[in-house]
Amino acid sequence: EVQLQASGGGLVQAGGSLRLSCAYSGFTFDDRVMAWFRQAPGKEREGVSSISRDGSTEYADSVKGRFTISSDNAKNTVYLQMNSLRPVDTGVYYCAAVSGTRPWLVVIFYDYWGQGTLVTVSS
Repeated sequence: EVQLQASGGGLVQAGGSLRLSCAYSGFTFDDRVMAWFRQAPGKEREGVSSISRDGSTEYADSVKGRFTISSDNAKNTVYLQMNSLRPVDTGVYYCAAVSGTRPWLVVIFYDYWGQGTLVTVSS
């Protein structure tokens, strides 16, 4: 059974930083893509960043240059380093995974989801 456990959310002032972690287990396939999505109150879930097993990455335009996704395969953990945070970055951040090699940022492509961690950026 695939399990994803997201952590690291919290309250931070605008301009600050947070690092999210997603610990995963239970994969029975090697080729997989890990991703972060977020959902702000009253809005649809949107893609933030993704990384494939070979290290290919994708970023939403709104976070390029501020967020960095990385993966530590030895620790079975994916990270999202978020710098220069803005109030519009507020939302619940979800870790997700799918079998494959292309780091798409499309919600419906992902089969496995973690429980989410709340990020609140105050102005």
